[in-house]
Amino acid sequence: MSKKVRKAVIPAAGLGTRMLPISRCVPKEMLPIVDRPAISYLVNEAFDSGITDVLIITGREKEAMEDYFDFSPEYDAALTAKGRAGEVEALRAEVSRGNVFFLRQKEKKGLGHAILQARSFVGDEPFAVLYGDDVIFSETPVAAQLIGSYARYGRPVAGLKHVPPEDLRKFCSMKAEAIPGAEREEYFVSDMIEKPAPGREYTDLAILGRVLLTPEIFGILENTAPGAGGEIQLTDAMAEYARRRGMTGLVFEGERFDLGSKLGLLAANVAQGVRHPEVGEAFSAFLREFVKTL
Repeated sequence: MSKKVRKAVIPAAGLGTRMLPISRCVPKEMLPIVDRPAISYLVNEAFDSGITDVLIITGREKEAMEDYFDFSPEYDAALTAKGRAGEVEALRAEVSRGNVFFLRQKEKKGLGHAILQARSFVGDEPFAVLYGDDVIFSETPVAAQLIGSYARYGRPVAGLKHVPPEDLRKFCSMKAEAIPGAEREEYFVSDMIEKPAPGREYTDLAILGRVLLTPEIFGILENTAPGAGGEIQLTDAMAEYARRRGMTGLVFEGERFDLGSKLGLLAANVAQGVRHPEVGEAFSAFLREFVKTL
């Protein structure tokens, strides 16, 4: 029987060079989607999926993330003085849904190296990995979708999407066969390749921002040589696991936004802005008028 998934790891130590110049002084994970930082969407996805403990892997000058997931006596006092004590409770509830821990990646040696730092936190339990650049809006949290697949098959799970061939150069390609009779679009994954050269792709299925792993990955990561970009690639370690035992690939429901890119951040703000309970209606009206000028 599969163990309950209680833990999640969010790698968030990167410099965010695609978001310069703002990322020089504001961690890209703290850039806003309407009125909340991007990182809060990932943490809430984990908690909405039944996860209780989240570890965020950070780097230098990322203290703003720690401040966000803390109480703020200054704002508590200011809001209370203005007769807005109810907002104090709402703000405290936002950052009290579960346990959020932080650990610095002292050297930036790749995603695989970042995940290796979480070994003591994970222990002998399965854990979700929510890539720090990937915010996904979905009816059912994507982490919960992966947990469901893990419960069905007892194998690590890769969150997949079908992507155009040219985009596989930026991601990876799965060697995958559809699972007969699966209730979702699920695959048995026996191999994968990171950033494949043209003609070396297995399928049009790529990992986009979410995986669920078991502790066996740490032993593999310890012996994984630097790969693409001279970094320790998590994909290389997962490929080794897939070749040994196989993984499950789940094509998840949800719309993904790349928060490491300017276009992705803008698109996420529009998508979430039209749904926002406070400004959504007015923002939608603005957009309808604005597009007439394009």
